Amino acid sequence: MENSEIRDQLVTALALKEAHVTNNGSHFQVIAIGDLFSGMSRVKKQQVVYQTLTSYITNSNIHSVSIQTYTPEEWCNLV
Repeated sequence: MENSEIRDQLVTALALKEAHVTNNGSHFQVIAIGDLFSGMSRVKKQQVVYQTLTSYITNSNIHSVSIQTYTPEEWCNLV
């Protein structure tokens, strides 16, 4: 499973501004940045991203995933 495939899926499905994906085998880390996260609870943000990756998880392409989500404004304050 390629990081770019997961990134492209997230950006397309969620209309993200950007997404960063890294992995260590089948253990992935996702940073998702998008306007859709504005006003969402932390749990809801995680659920939205996780739901987008469900097919990869059920097919065992992703064993585990760590998700961080930010609005573009939050992301700009971090970098």
